[in-house]
Amino acid sequence: MMPQLRDSGNHGSWQEARRSSQFQGFARIFGVETEYGVSVTGSDHPVDAAQVAMMMFQPVVSRARSTNTYLTNGSRLYLDVGSHPEYATAEARDPMDALLQDLAGERVMAGLALGAQARLRARYGDGVNVHVFKNNADSAGHSFGCHENYLVRRYVPLETVEHELLPFLITRQLYTGAGRVTDQGFEITQRADYLDEAVSSATTRSRPMVNTRDEPHSDPDEFRRLHVIIGDSNRSQWATWMKLAVTHLIICVIEEAARLGEDSGFASCALADPGAANRAVSADLTCVTARLRLADGSEPVSAVQMQRRYQAVVRDFMERHHDAVDDALPRTDVDQILSAWSLVLDQLEASDVEALSDRVDWAAKYRLFQALKRRKGEVTDAMRERLDMDYHDIVNGSLYPSMLRRGVMRQLATPQQVEHAVSEPPADTRAALRGAFVAKALSTQCRFSCDWTRLSVMAPERSEVVLLDPFEYQANADVQHLMNLL
Repeated sequence: MMPQLRDSGNHGSWQEARRSSQFQGFARIFGVETEYGVSVTGSDHPVDAAQVAMMMFQPVVSRARSTNTYLTNGSRLYLDVGSHPEYATAEARDPMDALLQDLAGERVMAGLALGAQARLRARYGDGVNVHVFKNNADSAGHSFGCHENYLVRRYVPLETVEHELLPFLITRQLYTGAGRVTDQGFEITQRADYLDEAVSSATTRSRPMVNTRDEPHSDPDEFRRLHVIIGDSNRSQWATWMKLAVTHLIICVIEEAARLGEDSGFASCALADPGAANRAVSADLTCVTARLRLADGSEPVSAVQMQRRYQAVVRDFMERHHDAVDDALPRTDVDQILSAWSLVLDQLEASDVEALSDRVDWAAKYRLFQALKRRKGEVTDAMRERLDMDYHDIVNGSLYPSMLRRGVMRQLATPQQVEHAVSEPPADTRAALRGAFVAKALSTQCRFSCDWTRLSVMAPERSEVVLLDPFEYQANADVQHLMNLL
């Protein structure tokens, strides 16, 4: 079991909690957790997903004696409930770094799957293929998640998150949804039909849009970790970057309002029924037809109109805080985020799916389905499902890599940047210390363990260091002593 920091409630006032150098201002830690689906084709013998997942993790178990380990890039790799391989990115201070870490996770998972595929082929023949899907639903009706994590100042009440952030998260799926073929037709999001509640501390017996279980992985007097479950797994690099970047701006507004005890401007956005709104957004391919009922009883709005409300508040906020927010992101330009947001909302407002299809997953897939229909005439559900699954297959899928090569999908990261992120952590967060520790421990074959907040050496002498500040990337005397032990 991994020891984790747990707490609930607010711990003191924001004026009292100033241990982290980044507590003031708008700096943030980003992270993405992705669960992958697994299947096998081409085998004459039954091979279930759990067996394949365990086979994928054989090299991990050989090295770590566990299916739960941390890598030299600071990330966590493990088998989750239901034999879903899962990769949690290292802490990142910028949406671009989080994107690179997420793409590195695809590379790591694909490598494990190809190793398992080679062993299966040696046993069952060269026709065996292992498929690993970066999506959120399988044909049997099971759902698995893609969770975003944002470090948020402790003085922001969870009730504020529920009422002021949820309408944004629900309607941003217009440009972050991965798209899905269902019995009712094509839908924008993969998760809408599986989410039961708006906010909850549970993740298995119920599926909330935001998880409130309090595991900050940092000093609980200063921060909480906002665990967002509503998002889809994205193949589009732009969509992954965009959902992190724009959500960050919304949280900046909410945090500043909470700090000053002022109205954020988002209170009027609260929805009467978040679950119904989520499903309505997913089913509306025009993006402007469905009307979402508001908690205050005022006139219902479309999903695009809701996004426009948030955009207007953020623009006003940026007139007063532009430089501070911009300085808090090491590699992403705030004006770039605002420009991308404006453009995508303009295209959504015009229901221009074609214009969206180079960077919005659901639009890209919808365009593919339309092209298939023009070529084939009659298109069966099975044909659509094959195309859908191939799009998400990170091991043997050919469709999405072809779209990248042809420039049909927008590419933000170079292959060289992704390859670097496979072995190297972000240099400006706690992950740099964890990654260096894991790399040295592996090279010296010392017995060690670690989690998000702890580094431990078992021999030649037992020693442990607790790292509460996720922004701290320079080794202090305790960390240096631990490295010397290795």
